[in-house]
Amino acid sequence: MTLVFIFENTREVRIRVLIPEVTMPLYLALLATALLGAVCGYYLAARRRR
Repeated sequence: MTLVFIFENTREVRIRVLIPEVTMPLYLALLATALLGAVCGYYLAARRRR
């Protein structure tokens, strides 16, 4: 489901967080955000198990 949502949003977007403004396809921004969330979730779950 996530991949369907990501690949349906292919237009270019401007993103500005801590670095100067970057233009990239929306699907790459969504994919990067999903991967970052998954890594953070995995890290917190592994830390809780200890």
